[in-house]
Amino acid sequence: MTEPINLGPMPTDVSMRVLDELVVRAPIGRIFALARDVQSWPAHLSHYRYVRFNEVAADGSGIVEMSANRAFGVLDWPTWWRSQMQVSEDTPSVRYRHIAGITKGMDVEWSFESTAMGTHVRVLHLWNGPGWPLIGEMAATTIIGPVFVHGIASRTLAGLARVAEAG
Repeated sequence: MTEPINLGPMPTDVSMRVLDELVVRAPIGRIFALARDVQSWPAHLSHYRYVRFNEVAADGSGIVEMSANRAFGVLDWPTWWRSQMQVSEDTPSVRYRHIAGITKGMDVEWSFESTAMGTHVRVLHLWNGPGWPLIGEMAATTIIGPVFVHGIASRTLAGLARVAEAG
């Protein structure tokens, strides 16, 4: 077991911001439990190839490696990344900082708020892009964020919402 991870506050000075949000018609505890149980995502989400912890702490945080497909019609584009993962029961929230893969340096936050309709879930991705001279920021804001990040995150959120709503 490793020490719990604390990623601190989300960054504010970024060029790419991708927000996916949805009201899930389920109690906050149910959708939060699904979101933090990343190792079970491939069982619920057909676009996830695998999720595995490289290191794990008692609070559910750790280093997690993920791979998902971004569908383009009948073709799947495989993606891969490794992240530090922080779980906060108090907030509740799940935070990630990508530490390997093309999205290295990206910060992600899953946040949950009870509403009269169920739970408002926000998945926020913040990043300044890959360290490619001249084109890194443009690649992040025009292709990687809106096409890949949003494409995978929106599908992940919708899939977990279906599972939560089914009870």
